[in-house]
Amino acid sequence: MYPDTKLLIDGQWRTSSPDERSEVIDPATNEKISTVERAGSRDLIDAVSAAIRGFELWRNLSALERSEVLRRGAGILRERIDETAKILTIEQGKPLREAMAEINGAAEHLEWAAEEGRRAYGRVIPSRRPDVRQLVLREPVGVVAAFSPWNFPVTIAAAKVGPALAAGCSVILKPSEETPAAPAALGRALQDAGLPPGVLNIVYGDSRMISKFLLGQKTIRKLSFTGSTRVGRELAAVAAHQLKLATMELGGHAPVIVFEDANWKRAADILVERKYRNAGQVCGSPTRILVQASIFDQFVDRFISQAAEIKVGSGLDPETIMGPMANARGVFTMEKLVSDFVSSGAQVALGGHRGNRPGFFFEPTVVVNAPVTSRGMNEEPFGPLAMINRFEDESEAIAEANRLEYGLAAYAYTSSTRRSHLFTSKVEAGILCINHEGRGLPETPNGGVKDSGHGAEGGIEGLDAFLTTKFVSEMAFNDT
Repeated sequence: MYPDTKLLIDGQWRTSSPDERSEVIDPATNEKISTVERAGSRDLIDAVSAAIRGFELWRNLSALERSEVLRRGAGILRERIDETAKILTIEQGKPLREAMAEINGAAEHLEWAAEEGRRAYGRVIPSRRPDVRQLVLREPVGVVAAFSPWNFPVTIAAAKVGPALAAGCSVILKPSEETPAAPAALGRALQDAGLPPGVLNIVYGDSRMISKFLLGQKTIRKLSFTGSTRVGRELAAVAAHQLKLATMELGGHAPVIVFEDANWKRAADILVERKYRNAGQVCGSPTRILVQASIFDQFVDRFISQAAEIKVGSGLDPETIMGPMANARGVFTMEKLVSDFVSSGAQVALGGHRGNRPGFFFEPTVVVNAPVTSRGMNEEPFGPLAMINRFEDESEAIAEANRLEYGLAAYAYTSSTRRSHLFTSKVEAGILCINHEGRGLPETPNGGVKDSGHGAEGGIEGLDAFLTTKFVSEMAFNDT
């Protein structure tokens, strides 16, 4: 049921020129399930050449023609949702219901981009002279190098590829080799929808080598990257040296402020569901939960009781709520963070251990009263680990929310309009949600500030990221 994955270059699925492959591991069993081709320099040269040719063809099609291809691709992706969702669950670990939601989300990203691409408007600027016409044109930036991660391998890829194609760009997509088959299914859907050869190329392999090669090509005009702050910082430096445009969606350590006037029971229920979604492997996952002292004990009791009910198991089991982590690295990191919490005097109120089964399982974990000096309160805990601390007054909560250099997402729960406005105006984050989680939709921008990156995907901003502005000032001459 799970396929070997090849490279997509110039419309052809092919093996790598050095004949090298990586193993693909099922995180629920820690067993090899397949292989993925690893691109060499010859493959990358071919991909760049194909993308250049693809761009010249694709940019000259009308926005309507590009829109129709994206729409058909979204429809094909939905037609194949059962098969693709199973592939995604097997390679990444998330429960099947979450995989289904991700495939639907990817299709929505393609549809949104298809519509926005038809509205990439320029404008006419009124001139100071009657014989001069002033125009602003929006044009595709060129060939795009896009890097997508393993936690949402289809949705994040679609959030990059969709608007890039809608704008008229061609793309070389480098997904994670740990989750290769699901983004390949996205590529096949667009191929079968009529996408011309070379417009979308997909390569796998050594991330450092591939990024160094692609960013060193003058013909690559744009970088779109989702991943860790450390790697993003390195790639942004290279892109800046080459004067390439870059959109960076990086790490997060999202604070949550639960004020005493909030519906704290509902807040606890929502936060448990969002914290342990995808085993906590979400850049905007709520992590530092700050609860006002007067409701702290009741909130913690309810949060722990709800988290304790989460059924952990294989994502293919329909009763599973939380699957395994995607790789062994994540489990190792969770163990190190929990060990540090214990040594620093925090209380591990729930979980804190590996699952008692094969695969990369880690229990839903809750840590209470963690010192701000502990590793987990400063390093992104990319896993099923929630930290709950108390606060006394609003200024204390805001200060803790802004303490770190991360600034991706932040959340607040309150029934006070004043506190809502305070949170909105004072907290430093690119995404703010109040009394629910309303992020990640195709029509809304998704991006951070500070060390969480710059630029945004989704919304009208997602299309703008792949367009350049050209100003034209034309004076009419009298031929005689």
